[in-house]
Amino acid sequence: MYAVKIPYYRVEDYLELEIQSERRHEYLNGELVAMTGGSLAHNLITLNLAGALREHLRGTPCRVYVNDVKVRIEAAHCFFYPDVLVSCVEPGKLQDRYFVDDAKLVIEVLSPSTNQRDREFKRIAYRQLPGLQEYLLVAQESRLAICYRRLLDGWEQELYGAREAVELKSVGLSLPSTRIYEDIPE
Repeated sequence: MYAVKIPYYRVEDYLELEIQSERRHEYLNGELVAMTGGSLAHNLITLNLAGALREHLRGTPCRVYVNDVKVRIEAAHCFFYPDVLVSCVEPGKLQDRYFVDDAKLVIEVLSPSTNQRDREFKRIAYRQLPGLQEYLLVAQESRLAICYRRLLDGWEQELYGAREAVELKSVGLSLPSTRIYEDIPE
C-alpha cells in the first residue's frame, strides 16, 4: 500500500496559481480540484441562462458572470466556478478582480460527473454565503430545475418541470423552460 501526500495550498498560493494556470481549479480547504470541460448542451444552457439574466438585469447594479469567475465562500474555505452567477455589487466596489464573495444568485448546470457534488456538497457550502438568495440547479439530461431559496428561517426547495417557468425571485425574473433549453434537442 502506498500513501500519496496531497499538497496543501494556502488561499494566496491558489489565487496566484489560478492566474497563471491554463486549467481552472476549484479550491476546497487547501486542496485543488481540476475542472473538466462541458458538453454542448451544458454550454448552450449556460449561455441561455446568462443571456436571459443579462438582458433582464441591464441598467441595474447587478452583473452576470459565467464559468471563469470564482465565488469565494470564506466560511467554507472554498472557491468554486459556478456556471452562472449574479452579483449586485457595483464593479468599482468589488473586493477582487478575479472572484466575488457576494453572489445573490448561483446557477449550476448539472453534468453526470458533477451532479452529486453540486446537489450536496456545493449546495451546503453555497448556503454559507450571507447574501445568497437562490441556488438553482438545472439538469441537462432532462428538463428539470431545482431552486433552493433562502427564507427568513431557513431554505425551501422548489422543483420546476419541463413546461414550467422557473421563478428567480432574487432577481425578479420568470424564465420559461423553453428559453432555458432553447436549441437543445428533446
